[in-house]
Amino acid sequence: MAQGEFRIGTAALWMVGAIVSFSSMAIAGREAGLSLDTFEIMTYRSAVGLVIVVICLTATGSWGQVRRDRLGLHLIRNAAHFTGQNLWFLAVTLIPLAQVFALEFTSPLWVLLLSPLLLGERLTKPRVLAAALGFVGILIVARPSPETLSLGVFAAAASAIFFALTILFTKRLTRHEPISSILLWLTLLQLGMGLVISGWDGQITLPNAATALWLLIIGCAGLAAHFCMTKALSIAPATVVVPIDFARLPTIAVAGMLIYGEALNLWVLIGAAVIFCANYINILDAAGRFRAPRRHGHSA
Repeated sequence: MAQGEFRIGTAALWMVGAIVSFSSMAIAGREAGLSLDTFEIMTYRSAVGLVIVVICLTATGSWGQVRRDRLGLHLIRNAAHFTGQNLWFLAVTLIPLAQVFALEFTSPLWVLLLSPLLLGERLTKPRVLAAALGFVGILIVARPSPETLSLGVFAAAASAIFFALTILFTKRLTRHEPISSILLWLTLLQLGMGLVISGWDGQITLPNAATALWLLIIGCAGLAAHFCMTKALSIAPATVVVPIDFARLPTIAVAGMLIYGEALNLWVLIGAAVIFCANYINILDAAGRFRAPRRHGHSA
């Protein structure tokens, strides 16, 4: 087997782990949402994540990598992620899981639209085309009308915007900080946010045995999903990883059908395909596929 094929195969295996993790988190979030609100879910998820991160930092002797000189940016980044994740957990309790995932896949398109404002990146013609095509995909998935628009649709669509902001702020942080520092502040700050908001009325629902299991799955699956995707991207280019990631949609669509009796909606699948094409145009542009090759002058 060629080295390139081996790397692609290894990346695909890591992406299988990411797909299983993301799907598990969606199902566990819906089950936990039967007895807890989204803020309580986020509180417990962050607590589980914090324990895991602290154990990993201690076991690897990596506490020296944790930095405190950009706490303001950490706070902004985690406020965006906390908001997006709460909206996402709300959406998975209100609308079909496939629809949530399809709308979530618009997050990279919001990244390309917001990156000129927050990172100073150039907005090229292919990226404008990708954004327009992605918006068409959103319309196909949501099919806006008084009958189809709902709180769940708005929550899923809005979560993609906040996830995009999270990506952009994370990109700024990774210029100066290791992933271990980012993960510690992610879990610690969001635990604080969850405790403040979920406990504002003086009451935080304690999970029972069944709900505690779902919360444990949410906490472990959330970290595992991002770890697996990061490993895949470190091995293979985004042009390989992202198409595999879109396998999440049919996976969760089948899971929703088998577990919750959700119908396979053709419009959601068509819209997701359009959103995939838009994302892929963006990736190809970032990889320089649309740039004209440089011409080299000939010596006399």
